[in-house]
Amino acid sequence: MFGVTILGNNSALPVYERHPTAQIVTLNDQLLLIDCGEGTQIQLSRYRVRRSKINHILISHLHGDHYFGLIGLITSFGLMNREADLHLHAPEPLKQILDLQFAAADTRLPFTLHFHPLKEAGVIIDEDKFSVECFNVFHRIQCWGFVIREKKKPRRIDKEKIQLYNIPTTFYENLKDGEDYITSAGEIITNENVTKANTPARSYAFCSDTIYNEILADSVREANLLYHETTYLRDLEDRAASRFHCTTDQAANIALLANVKKMIIGHFSSKYEKLDDFLSETKEVFANTELAVEGVTFIV
Repeated sequence: MFGVTILGNNSALPVYERHPTAQIVTLNDQLLLIDCGEGTQIQLSRYRVRRSKINHILISHLHGDHYFGLIGLITSFGLMNREADLHLHAPEPLKQILDLQFAAADTRLPFTLHFHPLKEAGVIIDEDKFSVECFNVFHRIQCWGFVIREKKKPRRIDKEKIQLYNIPTTFYENLKDGEDYITSAGEIITNENVTKANTPARSYAFCSDTIYNEILADSVREANLLYHETTYLRDLEDRAASRFHCTTDQAANIALLANVKKMIIGHFSSKYEKLDDFLSETKEVFANTELAVEGVTFIV
């Protein structure tokens, strides 16, 4: 499974049962947390997320609605006697903030917290089944977006056909890479006989707080699923620009330019109680759009 669960979809002030930004990305048995606004721990419990499976946390920037829940979550990991390493990828000044808080409380974690400062665009996580890239967005302070890419072998095993040959399971990975199998008698079992072409690898792009800039389309191009902030409706374009945020139309234009398959929108201003207009305005420009509703999991 490759999916995105929305834990928080609001901007700075939590209102109307909407919470600040936080998302869980599920990649089979791996969970990644993107941003950790106030209340994230409650949301993890509410939606029964297995927090022990979270090994990577990505923080886009150091405005409070994107990280004020982090120190509590890390401390709770310690209280729950977590032993597995935890990797935190975030703007460099966050290290000093965490160190101060840990020192003030004499916090001693039973696990190793690896801090990876975000300094330049590029790959920040490279594992067997997925990778994560960060890219610059254009906010009032240093801010990052993320692209999570699935990794797949070119071929996949045809379970029905593989049973006809005595190919050892140790060779299956070679078959997935496209190799033929040669038996001990010298017979060649062609790859096409026992495999199928794999489905294309998928990607999820998270575009954090940003002013409208068409350069962003290059960073999220062809994503299967794009999250883009839409803090304001189209009639408040000037206010959005002054606060380094985007409107419905602007997010939709980025989705069109980037040729993404689907978009979800969030980071709604607390001035709006109802969200229907966000969806209708965005769909006028980019039809395959949904609201980032809390508790909903979107399949990539």
